[in-house]
Amino acid sequence: MFGLEALDLARIQFAFTISFHIVFPAITIGLASYLAVLEGLWLKTSNTLYRDLYHFWSKIFAVNFGMGVVSGLVMAYQFGTNWSAFSDFAGAVTGPLLTYEVLTAFFLEAGFLGVMLFGWNRVGPGLHFFSTVMVAIGTLISTFWILASNSWMHTPQGYEIIDGRVIPVDWFAVVFNPSFPYRLAHMATAAFLATAFFVGASAAWHLLRGRDNPAIRKMLSMALWMALLVAPVQAFIGDLHGLNTLKYQPAKIAAIEGHWENVGDEPTPLILFGWPDMQREETRFKVEIPALGSLILTHSLDKQVPALKDFPPEDRANSTIVFWTFRVMVAMGLMMILTGLWGTWLRRGERLYTCRPFLHLAVWMGPSGIVAILAGWYTTEIGRQPWIVHGLMRTADASSGHSAAQLGFTLALFVVVYFVLFGAGIGYMLRLVRKGPKIDGGKETSEGGPGKPRTPARPLSAAEEGLEDGETDTLPERS
Repeated sequence: MFGLEALDLARIQFAFTISFHIVFPAITIGLASYLAVLEGLWLKTSNTLYRDLYHFWSKIFAVNFGMGVVSGLVMAYQFGTNWSAFSDFAGAVTGPLLTYEVLTAFFLEAGFLGVMLFGWNRVGPGLHFFSTVMVAIGTLISTFWILASNSWMHTPQGYEIIDGRVIPVDWFAVVFNPSFPYRLAHMATAAFLATAFFVGASAAWHLLRGRDNPAIRKMLSMALWMALLVAPVQAFIGDLHGLNTLKYQPAKIAAIEGHWENVGDEPTPLILFGWPDMQREETRFKVEIPALGSLILTHSLDKQVPALKDFPPEDRANSTIVFWTFRVMVAMGLMMILTGLWGTWLRRGERLYTCRPFLHLAVWMGPSGIVAILAGWYTTEIGRQPWIVHGLMRTADASSGHSAAQLGFTLALFVVVYFVLFGAGIGYMLRLVRKGPKIDGGKETSEGGPGKPRTPARPLSAAEEGLEDGETDTLPERS
């Protein structure tokens, strides 16, 4: 298929399916915590605005959660179908970690999700809020175990190799491997930021179309506070993660920087832009700043960053790809920080909700968090190559040995099914966003609440409702 070998097609198939999957858990993590905050604020202040925002975003959360579960099942099966040699080699580590994720996080989420979505007028306020919090905690526990498994593949420890298989001997060392804390914090924070900009973009979209009410304003305000406070923290976490990667995966850093060789004892420059050429072993058309690479990556001006030529060609990641995916991620992060700062400046003149250039920027920044997550994920996973378990097993030795024709057919099938199935799901989510929070001229239509008469927040209830102006978006009465 297009001159690609079976291994290339297996890698592309995994990358394609995980690119779809990672979007949904990221939004699920952020929305779950956002819903917990909204319900907590409503219980504390009795402001019905928070309640209506909760009902609105709980529908979107439910649809997103469902797509995340479905897409995640495919990922689990691929370990056995396309990467059976890896499963045989490292299954004693990765298998239990993924099982712990199901036994703790997934069961916790599934156990309380029904109460959260359908129990609004069937249980008391305390129990309903507890259920929402448990779902939010469940998403974070899921992140914990998934990142523990993936991080071990980057910085393995706590194991022995017996009869050609990895055997865990210290589970604490396996779980809390050297890169795990940084990658967990980086991913969780990225999920919060992605959700914040998703929420903020939806609010800005409504404001640009003249739908200015307290609920929409609150959505935008909360999103921008998150951007202002968390985006700089994410940059700091990223710096710590970079230092950890330099220590344990120096070849990845060299590929990310497009840095081929050091000159004498000179500090390493920072290459802002260029085109790393793997065949010519140089970065062409580069624009660089002297010594800045050493300052950023080692926090000193007298240390050098390892260069790609320090490693054999067969141990080098594809610098052409990770050089640019990393810069896309950093660019999105800088834009998030600037958006948060601009929003704060506009608050001073009470122009946050009326400055159309800023609102247009907020809309365009809606997918920035997802773009940053995907770019960061590509940087991490492609930068690990040629290892599937760093230093222990090469990716070429991990595949199941299927033919290129078989993998090409299944890849094409995945592309068609995914775009149809998840395209429809994403389209439906955007339809829900178009509707906006349920509000009537800025006044709430009923009191209600947990344990009081009010229609539950059914995630698919909007399917039968119109989207045009003048149509009601009142939830149907409970039978």
